[in-house]
Amino acid sequence: MKRTTLSLIAGTAALAALTGFASVAAPGPAAPEAAGPAARLPVERSSLLCPAPSGSDLAETAYTSFTPVTPGAGDKGGARLTAAPVGGGGTGKDGKAAKPVVQPQAPGKPATGEVSGPGATALAGIAEGGSAPGWTVQQTTEVAAGTGRGLLGVACTAPDTDFWFPGASTSADRTDYVHLTNPDGSAAVVDIELYGKDGAVKSTVGEGVTVPPHGSQALLLSTLGETKEDDLTVHIGVRSGRVGAAVQALDAKLGGDWLTAAAPPAGSLVLPGIPKDATAVRLVLFTPGGTDADLKVRLAAPSGSITPAQQQTVHVKAGMTTGVELGDLTRGEAGSLLLTPTGGAVPVVAALRVVRGKGDGRESAFIPAATPVAARATAADNRAKGTTLSLTAPEGTAQVKVTASAGSGGGTAASKTYTVKGGTTQDVEAPVPAGLKGTYALTVEPVSGGPLYAARTLAVPVGDAAAFTVQVLPDDRGMVAVPRAEQDLSVLQR
Repeated sequence: MKRTTLSLIAGTAALAALTGFASVAAPGPAAPEAAGPAARLPVERSSLLCPAPSGSDLAETAYTSFTPVTPGAGDKGGARLTAAPVGGGGTGKDGKAAKPVVQPQAPGKPATGEVSGPGATALAGIAEGGSAPGWTVQQTTEVAAGTGRGLLGVACTAPDTDFWFPGASTSADRTDYVHLTNPDGSAAVVDIELYGKDGAVKSTVGEGVTVPPHGSQALLLSTLGETKEDDLTVHIGVRSGRVGAAVQALDAKLGGDWLTAAAPPAGSLVLPGIPKDATAVRLVLFTPGGTDADLKVRLAAPSGSITPAQQQTVHVKAGMTTGVELGDLTRGEAGSLLLTPTGGAVPVVAALRVVRGKGDGRESAFIPAATPVAARATAADNRAKGTTLSLTAPEGTAQVKVTASAGSGGGTAASKTYTVKGGTTQDVEAPVPAGLKGTYALTVEPVSGGPLYAARTLAVPVGDAAAFTVQVLPDDRGMVAVPRAEQDLSVLQR
């Protein structure tokens, strides 16, 4: 018998032993079975990155970790957050920190932790098994005084390779930083591009920025360009590796907050959850292609979609950042901004800067263009007072289930179902856990109907400032489609 034939028989027998195949005889030809639909299964691993919270001596930062209960996810696994300091080296060989800031709990119950002052580092987190699907970490910082005083909130994000941040600035009153965090064991190389009202801002400093392994970098935007820009779009592209990215926007007069990445460039955009008591709203847009964009501006209010009298359309020049003042757009009602093309669709990115309060008590936050909630989204760190959940159905009517988790210190979970009419935004009276102690999480799940967008506003007194922060709620991507597969040992004879 030839040696090649013996090798084939040996390989077939070995594979049969591994797969449980009952016979080593060569299978005869058979008609292929039609593949069934892909199964929807819980993800088994999630990664999150949190930027360094503040350089202020007066900063008080709270972390809240939460994983919603996911059927089929199992009860094994866990989550951990480790330091990712400037210069790198934030984790040991086993990937564990000696004393984590927050120790994530089992699904269904929030876990909290606190840090004070300017020494807190960026964090890199991993969740596995039953703790992975929908894992959410909220970072909330109170700064009592100084530039950027107020409430700064950010939902820690998954690593990626491409980010757009319309709404940044290098004006005289602003001190904006780009924060980059690397979760991996090899260095990441990043390019930072800036676009102002006249197009690309000349800069070589932002090319080839190295983010060390298990480390972070914070770069002052004003050092990356040669001109002052009231409205700036920041584009971060990763040459190698992957990073988490966010812009910390600090204002000498209007407080500060985190600007998170906007939804990818698209012809139509939704910016959900403008607070009903907003005193000023500014829209910042950018189109990355070579074609100008013309957009219709509408406000989805509780009674339906309306066209604001002060700004019915907006023209965005190709490659240039455009800023538009919308004033007190909502006039005491919940609202979300809808942007749609007046003609041919041109991809655009956009964000809102929202101001609450008057005089010296004014504070600001940012609302980037959002992606819809496909299956589920979660906002952690909700308080007994000061939490507002905003739901938007820009097209058809949507039915939504909202679940309040148990509290971090005690309480019983509760759920409510809401109907949001097409073309409207509703600030709903979200459920609160019975017997609440501590903070809790809100989980949003579309039940039926058209696309749904969601945002959470958290308002907390910080001195005399109307302190608040807004987080849009993207889908948590807790489920993944897994194609069905069949064993086919006939490939060994080909």
